[in-house]
Amino acid sequence: MTDQRRQLLPAFALAVVVSSPALAQWVTPAVAAPRVEYRTFQSDAAGTAVSYHIYTPPAYDANPLRRFPVLYWLHGAGSPTGGIASVSGWFDGAIAAGLIPPMLVVFPNGMSYGMWCNSKDGTVPMETVVIGDLIPEIDANFRTIGERAGRIVEGFSMGGYGAARLGFRHHDLFAGVSMLGAGPMQSDFLDEPPGTNFPLQLRLQIYENVWGSDPAYYLTEHPLTIVQHHAASIIMSGQVIRQAVGQLDAMLGPNAAFHALLVDFGVPHEYTTPAGVGHSTLPLMTALGEQNWEFYRAVLSSPCPGDINGDGFVNLDDFIILAGNFGSGPGMTPQQGDLNGDGFVNLDDFIILAGNFGNDCN
Repeated sequence: MTDQRRQLLPAFALAVVVSSPALAQWVTPAVAAPRVEYRTFQSDAAGTAVSYHIYTPPAYDANPLRRFPVLYWLHGAGSPTGGIASVSGWFDGAIAAGLIPPMLVVFPNGMSYGMWCNSKDGTVPMETVVIGDLIPEIDANFRTIGERAGRIVEGFSMGGYGAARLGFRHHDLFAGVSMLGAGPMQSDFLDEPPGTNFPLQLRLQIYENVWGSDPAYYLTEHPLTIVQHHAASIIMSGQVIRQAVGQLDAMLGPNAAFHALLVDFGVPHEYTTPAGVGHSTLPLMTALGEQNWEFYRAVLSSPCPGDINGDGFVNLDDFIILAGNFGSGPGMTPQQGDLNGDGFVNLDDFIILAGNFGNDCN
């Protein structure tokens, strides 16, 4: 960052404090989209009502006793609701086609520029609201698989940065982390990557509102630092991690540096840079092709082959579940007996169960 920009900080910070005290917009307008519900809940951390949207698949209504995994989709900067209709439709189509198991998709309200991070001054405890309040809200009011094995955190742009922050810091809560076109991934927020068109005044405002214009706090809360502090436990947890950024995306350079950091610390992950793709959500996911869907299937597959009910044993209880769903599909999940992830419960799954029958994975 140039000295001229740093000289602007004190005066601009004062202007921000005087003109916009908290900029907390905890409740958004509702978005109308198929199978998407708008809700609010009382957040202890925020001290007020907070809104979110949630997509439920058709199987949620058709199977009232079944529990489902949850994907927490973190939006990018500029609009907390702008991508809800398109992203929920994308997942709905994939579930209908049997590409991924049925899951709930939660769209938290991260505000336009909340950065999925607790603000330094404490006025916007974004991370605490999501982790401490929203996840319990979802598990209490929807039929979720309310444990780590049933949760993924994913996001694009600001949401990709947020998925890295929350997913790695709280690796005990999420079995999978997906960072798509993540940013800001540079170590200095004001040192924007070449090719970005972010207005300086807005960048300075975000820097003050979220990190108090404090480079030390920014770096402390950055995925770069979080990974270094938690690398050993992330590796031990077996977390499934992917990072994808288009080759035409201005975020490519900082993402490549973050990928190198993960490699240096021995954190297993998948890193993909599709050609011809810029900073755009669905084109990036489309360019990933089958690899995109393999990520979700990998996260939600059982670490103990044949253990359908998740009790650590492969036994008659698992056989009864598989037998009860035999011949069903597409759209079946590992919890229903789809052990090979193809969306169907059939002879292939029975062979997997039979080959592991009697195993104690505890």
